[in-house]
Amino acid sequence: MASWIYPQLNVDELKIAKAVIRDVPVSIKDLYNVCKAIRGMYLHDAKNFLNRVLEEKEALPYWRYYKGASHKSNISPKWKIKAGRYPKKAIRYVLKLLENAEANASNKGLDSDKLIIKHIAAHKGFTLKRYMPRAFGRATAKYRRTSNIEVILEEVE
Repeated sequence: MASWIYPQLNVDELKIAKAVIRDVPVSIKDLYNVCKAIRGMYLHDAKNFLNRVLEEKEALPYWRYYKGASHKSNISPKWKIKAGRYPKKAIRYVLKLLENAEANASNKGLDSDKLIIKHIAAHKGFTLKRYMPRAFGRATAKYRRTSNIEVILEEVE
């Protein structure tokens, strides 16, 4: 199994906590928008926001891959965008990742109230290629795509 390489952020290693979750069965298109929305937020603010989206009290804005996404009335005006959705499966995995990163931070002795999301990104994982039999002896390709998510939390003053 290959090792995971985090980006170089020029931050003191004693002030950051890292976590990665690999091969999650979630669309990379949903994860891209979830990661973009919470990047730079405080950890507790990001978790509260994601929980509000899970409860459908607030919609997650879609900057990219928004074809077919309708305008939502409950998107905050701070996003300056109207198209949005409720990607629940992606949010559950991102919340799990944030919990893991918070546990790593507390293990290092960092204060969880001062943690911000310095870096979060989603990358394509491997694709399982399968074939489904069809009529008259033909077959159709059926791909199961996976994604990898990484996060780096930083303690700020």
